[in-house]
Amino acid sequence: MGKKKAAGAGAKGHQVIARNRVARHNYTILDTFEAGIQLLGSEVKSLREGKVSLREAHVRIDEHGEAWVHGMHIAEHAFSHEGGHTPMRPRKLLLHRRELDFLRAEQGAASLTIVPLQLYFSHGLVKMQIGLAQGKKLYDKRQSQKSADADREIRREIGRRLKTGH
Repeated sequence: MGKKKAAGAGAKGHQVIARNRVARHNYTILDTFEAGIQLLGSEVKSLREGKVSLREAHVRIDEHGEAWVHGMHIAEHAFSHEGGHTPMRPRKLLLHRRELDFLRAEQGAASLTIVPLQLYFSHGLVKMQIGLAQGKKLYDKRQSQKSADADREIRREIGRRLKTGH
């Protein structure tokens, strides 16, 4: 159901602004979606300078069926007029109605959460990749860490063997 789009630095027309690395550690991501985000001009200027944090951010769907990202910090721009913007204000996410309905149904039925994964520019527009996620238990986090450590060690050993020619 979700839009699976490449949003890395290597994808054509995409420039990653911020990633939420903590989200992938604390949650198992079941599905991802790309959402537009409603911003003020001074917020976009701050994003171009990379002054944003997704660490404490989360997404809520309100009683009107609209998605809002809470806890995302966008620093005030130094040269903004009339005080600029409030750094921690809730910001509206722009999704299709069927995506909002799907997220609301899944979130309510399976006690899942919606977390921002990354923020990026796509052809001049600010987009946010959000994920429908299930919280990991402590043993799941440990298992994920073991797997990542093993993969890292394998890559190191392959690199060593390629350098020495063995």
